[in-house]
Amino acid sequence: MEHEGPLTLERMNEVTKMCDREQPIYEQISGFSIALYVFGYFGCTDLLAADDVDHVAAGSILKEHFVQIKREDIPPDYNIATSLDRYLLVIGDPLFPTHFAVLTNTKSPQPYFSKLPFFGSGFDSLEELKREFIGIDGLTTDDIAYYKLKRAEPNEKGSAKIYIFRADGTVVS
Repeated sequence: MEHEGPLTLERMNEVTKMCDREQPIYEQISGFSIALYVFGYFGCTDLLAADDVDHVAAGSILKEHFVQIKREDIPPDYNIATSLDRYLLVIGDPLFPTHFAVLTNTKSPQPYFSKLPFFGSGFDSLEELKREFIGIDGLTTDDIAYYKLKRAEPNEKGSAKIYIFRADGTVVS
């Protein structure tokens, strides 16, 4: 059974609840860290254990773990809860991005989940994200790109080996 969809939704719910706190430590966590946490990138048990990622590290992670795609390559009925694929909207130069937004549901009027600089985390439309970032520091609509998280390839049949260690110290492969 695939558990990644429900875990992703739980991480988004956790991030949203962190935002509601009166004195949130959450405010100190970057938007890059939020998006990567939602994807399960850090492998930690909660948001406060996630590493903080700046724009330089975000560019390195993007280059190593994601592949750029065209918007048309995203399935028209994509939903993060049911798909094994993960998509990211990136605003800014991919080497030093300005913002990451997680694509959650292409059928939703607000299909992107991210942490905005002043409004906390939540769901936004592409138009809302454009209003937030385009025009600042020279960003244009040409500075919006889509990326797909690379998935680990399953082991080929027969590539794994099992070793048995006997009590006398011998090994059988």
